[in-house]
Amino acid sequence: MSSQRILRTRQDDGFTLVELLVVILIIGILAAIAIPSFIAQQDKGHDVDAKSTAATAARAFEACRTATNGGSYATCSLAELQDIEPSLNDAGSRLAVSSTTNTYEVTVTADRDAGAATFTISRASNGARTRTCTTGSAPRGGCSAQSSGTW
Repeated sequence: MSSQRILRTRQDDGFTLVELLVVILIIGILAAIAIPSFIAQQDKGHDVDAKSTAATAARAFEACRTATNGGSYATCSLAELQDIEPSLNDAGSRLAVSSTTNTYEVTVTADRDAGAATFTISRASNGARTRTCTTGSAPRGGCSAQSSGTW
């Protein structure tokens, strides 16, 4: 009888300190892997938003040019682009545009940190469009190269 009683008390024991430490260690290792990965995905999300804003502004430039009598990009100001596409108001100071009669340039800075990537769409006078990006001190994120590239 006494041997059964001893077995029961040993079965009712909780976790040992070593078992708890092993579980905490495993959770720590998983967190060390998951958190940087999550942050990188968050940065890419901010970059995608900047790319989308740049593409939207470029489409607004095309709509503005079509709407003007002379068919010129030079008459398209940021305010007019925001009237054409109200979602551009959300970009605030992160959006910069410049234009001439046959060219335009849209630059949007990602909203992730102080050294965030900038994404640019440029239209040359021959109609060719280029998409470039620079990362500055920020991680590469959605840019094809560490310091500058294309998207």
